[in-house]
Amino acid sequence: MPAAGAGLIRFFADSSEGVKIGPVSVVVLSIALLIFVLLAQFGLFSIFGI
Repeated sequence: MPAAGAGLIRFFADSSEGVKIGPVSVVVLSIALLIFVLLAQFGLFSIFGI
């Protein structure tokens, strides 16, 4: 491995900041948002008065 790219992986691993969310959580939240938007699009929330 060239010396120029030796610290690249460690640099990105150490410099991450912010909220840490796992990939399973991202997929579940995306599917939940998709279902919510589809229900709102078809007007199914008007039944409940929301």
